[in-house]
Amino acid sequence: MKTATPAMARVINDRLALDLLLEHGPLTAPQLRTLTGLSRPTVSDLIERLTAGGLIEVTGEAGEDRRGPNARLYGLVADRAHVAGVDVRRDAINVTVADIAGRMVSEARTTIGARADLAALVAKVVNEAVGQRALDTVVVGAPGLVDPRDGELVSPNDVPGWRRGTMASVRARLDAPVILENEVNLAAVAELRTGAACGSEDFVLLWLDDGVGAAVVLGGRLRRGVSGGAGEIGFLDVGGVPFCDLVNSEVIAGLDRDELARRIARGAFAYATLLDPGLVVLGGTTGHEGGDELAGLVAGHLRELAPAPTEIRASTVKGNAVLQGAVLTALDLARDHVFG
Repeated sequence: MKTATPAMARVINDRLALDLLLEHGPLTAPQLRTLTGLSRPTVSDLIERLTAGGLIEVTGEAGEDRRGPNARLYGLVADRAHVAGVDVRRDAINVTVADIAGRMVSEARTTIGARADLAALVAKVVNEAVGQRALDTVVVGAPGLVDPRDGELVSPNDVPGWRRGTMASVRARLDAPVILENEVNLAAVAELRTGAACGSEDFVLLWLDDGVGAAVVLGGRLRRGVSGGAGEIGFLDVGGVPFCDLVNSEVIAGLDRDELARRIARGAFAYATLLDPGLVVLGGTTGHEGGDELAGLVAGHLRELAPAPTEIRASTVKGNAVLQGAVLTALDLARDHVFG
């Protein structure tokens, strides 16, 4: 095992301090020493280095009766960089902009017309939300398979105006890296970090909305598959009928709750037997609105089918899970870029 060079040790220590400031908010030098286990001179050096680099600043003092260097609170320079999360639906584009500390600073939304230049429209809404802020990373969520070779949708028919090359055009119009991700995968990131799967490294998000799909997370990481098609459960044949035709939003309107749960359980069964994830989260409008009642019914039907015990939970992400996952993913990328 090689010993870290002094330069590498400084990078590691700086990132450790920055991550602690993200987690805890502003901290004093003594608090940083306690949390990092680093020596007084090392912490003093990293504070000086990070301040000079424009990454942290003095935000106040700790305690009304304390004064002096040890009382200074150091926090992140939140507006050093910003990220944009974009959710492209079949009829609308939603954008959220957050600073490097993860605080939402602006939003924008527009509908998609039948003749819209989609790439131009996405760039326009992003720029409207960003304004004059420094933009570091953009993550776009959209329905469909994302080709890992060029970051384009394989079958872009679900969004009006989307064609092969749309993402290349978006990237050319925005002055920041732009990443495209399947929208259900991004919703799974939100469930993993802030929702029903928080604390679970292995789970499947079953997405039940105007589109039907799934996302697979194993070992705390998204599994996209070689061609980006992991989780496309909508194509699964269930008694001669595609799974998406059994549980889409139009069909379920005429079903009672137990019959809906029985159908959902058939999809969950596929993952329980093949992957044994231990947890299936019901997301999308149907899963979120069905809540614990629907999750309990699905769990009951699944116990009759699957040999492996599998917990069923309803999504607990508040608001737009796809958009939240896009912002979280963009923040991870931006922090690696900005913080090192």
